[in-house]
Amino acid sequence: MKIAIVVPIAEEAEFYHQYFSSGKKEMFGSTEFEHFSVAGNDLYLGLTGIGKVQAAMNLTSLLAKEKIDLVIMTGSAGSLQKEVQRMDLVLPSEFAYHDAHNTSAGNYVEGQIPQEPARFKLDCAERDKFKDFLGKKGVAYKEGLVVTGDSFISSQAQKDEILGNFPTALCVEMEGAAFAQVAYHFNVPLIALRAISDNGDEDADNDFAAFVRKVGAQAAELIVEYLRENDF
Repeated sequence: MKIAIVVPIAEEAEFYHQYFSSGKKEMFGSTEFEHFSVAGNDLYLGLTGIGKVQAAMNLTSLLAKEKIDLVIMTGSAGSLQKEVQRMDLVLPSEFAYHDAHNTSAGNYVEGQIPQEPARFKLDCAERDKFKDFLGKKGVAYKEGLVVTGDSFISSQAQKDEILGNFPTALCVEMEGAAFAQVAYHFNVPLIALRAISDNGDEDADNDFAAFVRKVGAQAAELIVEYLRENDF
């Protein structure tokens, strides 16, 4: 089975190298994917870059050239809800674009790109299997809507604007909906795991710098354990 792990920034990717020995490197799009063998599976680890375009471009380049069976995206996010705290894990069930406002262009809802689904739902057997794994390990997580946009959210005013359109959104980040949109069009199952690095408010910049490595390690450890223990 061919599995891709995609992460946006180096701080979130560095911990995977503690678990995998160096493998073959190959360029897809503008990013270098490292190729490992893990538990009999081919694993492609790629540092895709920050934002929607980088995410979509580099995952598309990989999926267009390799027959990938599963995409796992991981990384950090900013909380939008009081009950979602730093170091919490979020398992997105669906993604939307918080910066897509196209309701005046037709029969569309907030967060929807014209002629695309209103939400990119992560409904697949592979995700169910990962949920079972988290449950057996006793890992606590929040599950629900995650929203994506090209801005780093660092004020209560920005949070309030997003929550005005997406009151149930658990957290905000910069790549997930783009990964989900690409996976949807290539008909490849996607598992997403985000760890909360900041509260998306005026302290977000300092919080992000302090917590991004911690939450990156947290997510990487779980995903590596999952890949090693499960038969795909």
